[in-house]
Amino acid sequence: MNGLHLQRRAFLRIAGIGAAGFAAAGVGPIADVLAAPASAGLGPLRQARAGVLEIGYYEAGPATGPVVLLLHGYPYDVHSFVEVAPLLAARGYRVITPYLRGHGTTRFLDAATPRAGQQGAIGADVIALLDALRIPRAIFAGFDWGGRAACVAAALWPDRCAGLVSVNSYLIQDIAKAGMPAPAMIESGLWYQYYFQTERGRAGLAADRRGIARVIWTRNSPAWQFDDATFERTAQAFDTVDYVDVVIHSYRHRLGLAPGYPAYEAIERRLAAQPVITVPAITLDGVADGNYPASDGSATATKFAGRRVHRQVPGAGHNLPQEAPRAFADAVGDVAAL
Repeated sequence: MNGLHLQRRAFLRIAGIGAAGFAAAGVGPIADVLAAPASAGLGPLRQARAGVLEIGYYEAGPATGPVVLLLHGYPYDVHSFVEVAPLLAARGYRVITPYLRGHGTTRFLDAATPRAGQQGAIGADVIALLDALRIPRAIFAGFDWGGRAACVAAALWPDRCAGLVSVNSYLIQDIAKAGMPAPAMIESGLWYQYYFQTERGRAGLAADRRGIARVIWTRNSPAWQFDDATFERTAQAFDTVDYVDVVIHSYRHRLGLAPGYPAYEAIERRLAAQPVITVPAITLDGVADGNYPASDGSATATKFAGRRVHRQVPGAGHNLPQEAPRAFADAVGDVAAL
């Protein structure tokens, strides 16, 4: 085992403590060489009661550092940030990476709580976690579902958001226009969203969570050569009792084919107005995204009232943080300076 690999393993063990020492010594950028290898996992995990959930999350970096929430998508988990988290911790950030509802060690506190997957619910979860951890403000950074949660929270609670990093730009769903078709190439990549509108699709997801996820990974990121161990590490997060219900509700609600739940009605009314994001933002597109073609960001420019920078990331697909961790970590660092 070479010396660099030993350093990396040591860093993962002490990330929650040692990063403060690196930052104090002024060697944050140098410590980037200590990024986690692809085979490593994030742990140990912590749990926090937040709103209707007990949220499982990974934390690293100095407790007194600026906070960044790293929010994963579907069908992914916290390991989308397996290299981003130590990069940011080494730069002095307090990094919090939660499992979204229905995933991993995140659980509903009450069996009677509806297993909502709608955008208002995942946005509210962001604020509930901040409240539970007594964090006044944080940078919100995510992709896919996590990018949507970040956009929702940034738009509706801007006082809690120190900056936004979002893959694929403005992700708040315009459900009133959900029936409008996209270009055929994009529609073809959304096969699972239509599949999930049917009871056959629900049964298919329940029977083969991993098979569906693997197809989505492959099509979303055609240039990403992930191995079986990397996939299985994430797929374990799908083995929860709430996973199917949350996922199905998310995709049925976004297409206007399932009602929202009363607890989120007021939030959904505000989101229906397509609120503008006023906090500083950096948006990213992966040039190798197999589903959403990279853009110059101009189509969503009117949705950002604050300072906003858009970047294209060569070689990266839809799971951008895991495919291009340094580009994502750099965006988090840069948004604080906008």
